[in-house]
Amino acid sequence: MSLPTLSCRANAAALDAGAIAALLAQVPGWAVIDGKLERSFTFKNYYDTMAFVNALAWISHHQDHHPELTVTYKECAVRYNTHSAGGALSDNDFICAAKANALFDQRSGA
Repeated sequence: MSLPTLSCRANAAALDAGAIAALLAQVPGWAVIDGKLERSFTFKNYYDTMAFVNALAWISHHQDHHPELTVTYKECAVRYNTHSAGGALSDNDFICAAKANALFDQRSGA
């Protein structure tokens, strides 16, 4: 089953380095920086940026897994980690990253 079709689980466990490396290969554009899973998405204007942010907020609400966002006129930086796993990375972070990629690809017509 692919990551975008999975759903987040409550109390997901922290991943080890091997699992993180394997899952990172499945979410193009993402990197682990300072222990968080991060990617920046670029848009053509503010409206497109905000449409993405609002759609991502809807997904996050339904997954009950919420990212840290930094939003500017043409960019949205998204950072995931799992508080219930002590701030480490869990499967939930990679599931939501894959969903964010799918959303971006859908919105950009890729």
